[in-house]
Amino acid sequence: QLQLVESGGGLVQAGGSLRLSCVASGGTFTAYSMGWFRQSPGKEREFVGSIRWDGGRTNYADSVKGRFTISRDNAKNTVYLQMNSLTAEDTAVYFCAAGFSRVAALQKQSEYNYWGQGTQVTVSS
Repeated sequence: QLQLVESGGGLVQAGGSLRLSCVASGGTFTAYSMGWFRQSPGKEREFVGSIRWDGGRTNYADSVKGRFTISRDNAKNTVYLQMNSLTAEDTAVYFCAAGFSRVAALQKQSEYNYWGQGTQVTVSS
């Protein structure tokens, strides 16, 4: 059973940056594609970005391309989400997820097996 713990959320002004971290434990981190999702009040949870087990492939939602970067450090069992040029529309609870795959950077929520509790990101305009 893989456990995921996110950190790094907080309050930031529009145009600012934050880096989220997600530490995995209790399993083989390199067996998993890792993803970030987010959910705003009153909205469905949506895909933000994902990364293949070796970091060799990434995918991003159109809304964050060019602003967000996902990376992972397999030695530390950690995946990161660097968020730049933040806007109020980025305000959400951000979730880290792990999907069992060594082939792709998964994008569908249904493909993910484990989820973190989420970390709040609030962008003030």
